[in-house]
Amino acid sequence: MYEDQTFDAIMARLLAAIPPDSGLDTREGSFIYDSLAPAALELAQAYIEMDNALNLGFAQTSSGRYLDYRAGEFGLTRKAAVSATGQVAVTGTPGTPVAAGAIFATGAGVQFQTTGQVILDQTGRAAADVQAVVPGASGNVAAGMINQIPVGIPGVNSVANAGAATGGADQESDTDLSGRFLQHAQHPISSGNIWDYVYWAKQVAGVGDANCIPLWNGNGTVKVVLIDSDKQPASPEIVADASAYIDSEAPIGATVAVVSATGLAVNVAAAVTRAPGYTIAQVQTNFLAKLTAYLQSMAFQTNAISYAQIGALLLNTQGVLDYSGLLVNGGTANIAVANDRVATPGTVTFS
Repeated sequence: MYEDQTFDAIMARLLAAIPPDSGLDTREGSFIYDSLAPAALELAQAYIEMDNALNLGFAQTSSGRYLDYRAGEFGLTRKAAVSATGQVAVTGTPGTPVAAGAIFATGAGVQFQTTGQVILDQTGRAAADVQAVVPGASGNVAAGMINQIPVGIPGVNSVANAGAATGGADQESDTDLSGRFLQHAQHPISSGNIWDYVYWAKQVAGVGDANCIPLWNGNGTVKVVLIDSDKQPASPEIVADASAYIDSEAPIGATVAVVSATGLAVNVAAAVTRAPGYTIAQVQTNFLAKLTAYLQSMAFQTNAISYAQIGALLLNTQGVLDYSGLLVNGGTANIAVANDRVATPGTVTFS
């Protein structure tokens, strides 16, 4: 709104206000010019701040705590980060107690703490439930990654996780909170309609989006399909939390099934002409990042993944000059995505 109120524009107005018959020198570097310049600079900065203040008042352009204030007017709060959880197998001397709060870690330094005390059995083993010390998606680690004991525990020799640690989610971003706010404002909810179920699901930490399928199994039935904040299939923990919350809000008599979306891998293969200095591995990495961002933007927003759009992504990938023989899931057509599925990056094979 105030973008035209620049230093030069303000200076021009100030200098124009000096009577032309005053005989005063108003050229840059003159006493009059140098006296007015600091004021013009401060006014230009004030206009910038006024523009910023105006933007912070609207959900589409707000951010940080000001977006929290705006969403709070409608009863919405930013979802907090959630710690990943999992289970580890601890081995050592039989009868050794492992206290609640004992720390284990991955090789990269992601720490987990036990949520309760366990005692190694007569074989010297015990299964311990663990939770990431720092909430967020960084705690989602693959099987076998939790294998370090940062602070020695007498009688404990090793630790390992046979299954992945899952359920971790970062604090809700400005983009996601703004989108949730706008959806709430633009799609009124009432008496258990479709938007009610989507709204309830998206109040749960870790839920990135939801689809509601009414009457999916007859009268009175509702299916709510979830994806997580990374636009991937939701973990069992997220599904359980969402199911409990929706059950507490849904109208009496509704039979609600809350499930995770099923992943639909999008596999891409092509012959690429590389720019000088780029390897096939580098080009594949660059393209995979673009493909991931594209699929995330399309999650629950469309019923098809565009073959042409994937070709455009490939052509605009750093290190690619041209391509031929593009195949997406083995074909050259759009990929249909049902409303209970979410497209995820699959294999990328370039030659």
